[in-house]
Amino acid sequence: MKIISIFSILLTLTACSKGIDNMPDKSKMMCADKPNCISTLETRADFSAAPFTLNNPDTEIESIVQIAEQLKGAKIAVIKENYARIESTSTIFRFVDDLELRIEGNNLIVRSESRTGYSDFGVNKKRVEQLRAMLLEQNIISQ
Repeated sequence: MKIISIFSILLTLTACSKGIDNMPDKSKMMCADKPNCISTLETRADFSAAPFTLNNPDTEIESIVQIAEQLKGAKIAVIKENYARIESTSTIFRFVDDLELRIEGNNLIVRSESRTGYSDFGVNKKRVEQLRAMLLEQNIISQ
């Protein structure tokens, strides 16, 4: 009986981690009240990331995505015009977080949110800051 229960739990967790093809664009939405989201548009300290200012207003989303897909577990889900969504899958339980990127003028809007669960234990914030470091290193954004 325990084996069946464990199998059912693992199957449920795996099912929750499947990619979604037609997910809505949330890049400009504020985070909910769960501590599993971070955005450059947020004003609340627990959900806020510092702005990403592009050095060149002609930067294309594809060049940013090429760098972002180097993040651990990252897979491109959507790229269109000035928007991209990258799915980041955790190693053990295969949970999926959505990293959304949108270029508006010389700003890069960045939003990262867990699809499931209440807390992400700071994983999305860490991902956003890793992306910041990578984009700074490539001279795509400025501090």
